[in-house]
Amino acid sequence: MLDGIRQIADAVSSGRRSARDVCADHLSRIRQLNARYSAFLQVVDNDALAAADRVDDAVRRGQPPGPLAGVPLALKDNICTRIGRTTCGSRILERYVSPYDATVVERLTAAGAVIIGKTNLDEFAMGSSTENSGFHPTRNPWNTAHVPGGSSGGSAAAVAAALVPAALGSDTGGSVRQPAALCGVVGLKPTYGRVSRYGLVAYGSSLDQIGPLTRTVTDAAIVLGAIAGPDPRDATSLPAPVPDYAAALADAPLAERAAGLRIGVPRECLGDGLDAEVRRAFEEALAVYRRIGARVVDVSLPRTPYSIAAYYVLATAEASSNLARYDGVRDGHRAAGAQGLVDLYCRSRSEGFGAEVKRRIMLGTFALSAGYHDAFYDKARRARALIGRDFEQAWAHCDVLATPTAPTPAFRLGEKLSDPLAMYLADVFTVPANLAGLPAISVPCGFSTGGLPIGLQLTGPALGETLLLQAARLYERETDWHTRRPPV
Repeated sequence: MLDGIRQIADAVSSGRRSARDVCADHLSRIRQLNARYSAFLQVVDNDALAAADRVDDAVRRGQPPGPLAGVPLALKDNICTRIGRTTCGSRILERYVSPYDATVVERLTAAGAVIIGKTNLDEFAMGSSTENSGFHPTRNPWNTAHVPGGSSGGSAAAVAAALVPAALGSDTGGSVRQPAALCGVVGLKPTYGRVSRYGLVAYGSSLDQIGPLTRTVTDAAIVLGAIAGPDPRDATSLPAPVPDYAAALADAPLAERAAGLRIGVPRECLGDGLDAEVRRAFEEALAVYRRIGARVVDVSLPRTPYSIAAYYVLATAEASSNLARYDGVRDGHRAAGAQGLVDLYCRSRSEGFGAEVKRRIMLGTFALSAGYHDAFYDKARRARALIGRDFEQAWAHCDVLATPTAPTPAFRLGEKLSDPLAMYLADVFTVPANLAGLPAISVPCGFSTGGLPIGLQLTGPALGETLLLQAARLYERETDWHTRRPPV
């Protein structure tokens, strides 16, 4: 079975394979393996085959089928689609059917992609393990006793298990990159505003960004090229032109980029809590960069130790506001037999939301309350500005920053459910890029002795996706971690 985006698109565009056959192959694999991993919440077989037929029809009529011709692609289930449901992994939206497609869905379809289903997630994207789904946890394809990461764990597991060659996730504090690292795939968070958020159900509106999960850096570049660009329906989207990201990964531009590439390492961020095997894999990744001629330099990000605290104040505050709409009146689950409006609100939200969502709503409501707004929310906003300033100063000394993606390999299912703080610390390396609105990518860089993947994270300057992808591809080209496949 063809598993690379370019391989599939070239085969379908040339007529060597039909999009319907490619789609049917992936649907068959999902039927065979999804019960083991629980990566999908729903698979839209008939709609997917109909979309594949439209691609084949375009090929027969000699029309350009698009750069993603016939490529099966999955979507995290907080991205709105007219086909199937959009549940956000929550019982409160269990029966919700969106009346419109998100902008990224429109762009993928226009590029010839075939949407094959919706993947599992932590409820409303709130979590780091996909155990907080309102329906069921997802399991890591490398070891089903372990988590796949989160909140885009379903998308990461689907790509790792070759159920689809690519999937979209959303990244509020690391929710694309952290599960990518734990599942041994590539995960890219673009610059805030580089990809439209129209049709992404909001968690933290100033932090959320849609990004691809793929097997390779080149595949991530192809998907990003299809979904990036300004959108008049999203006031936060950036009016910047979209480069040809995939073309920038050809040999000539890569050779030019390798000359003089500077990799910055914020050593003060690599302290307590970093697993010894992750540290070893990270140091070995730096050695690869040195071997190809890049300079590895120490830089300082002195305020990043405050990132987790600032993030969980700001993100929960925005979540409290965004989730207020699910009141049982207009939106979401409505409790039966409620006695009056207040009882309807309380019972509908109590029945519909899970424990982690309730926790974050309460934290955010507290941080925004009259007596604590200045002490918590305003202070977190100031810390966020200072963290962004640290990054700006770092770019004078390096081109990209390198850290581990996650402090540990994938932990066991249930291991951290009773300790929310330990779960929050799983995002310690990924949160700063969201606070600063910067692009960041995770690429596979090794395995633990237990056979679990480890990820390398690179962070670049705003709108520096071309530079970031080139730096990631330079590493990927020198290693074979991305070619490893989990046992079936």
